[in-house]
Amino acid sequence: MQTSMRRKGNCWDNAPMESFFGTLKTESLHHYRFATREQARQMIFEYIEVFYNRTRRHAKIGNQIPADFAKQFYANSQIAA
Repeated sequence: MQTSMRRKGNCWDNAPMESFFGTLKTESLHHYRFATREQARQMIFEYIEVFYNRTRRHAKIGNQIPADFAKQFYANSQIAA
């Protein structure tokens, strides 16, 4: 990966990822101690794939679940095409 920062002090490019990592830490990782990296990897995968994408509602997409929003988006784009 290559960063996309344009100039010194421009934090807007990184804001969405910083927000996500903050949410990940607050809602999941701070509650556990991991003995191995594999345990941490599994918890992060479960948080993103099970909770964040399929259970947690997101205000930016009208309080919908991301998986449902994606299905609706692709269904509407199929109809328009």
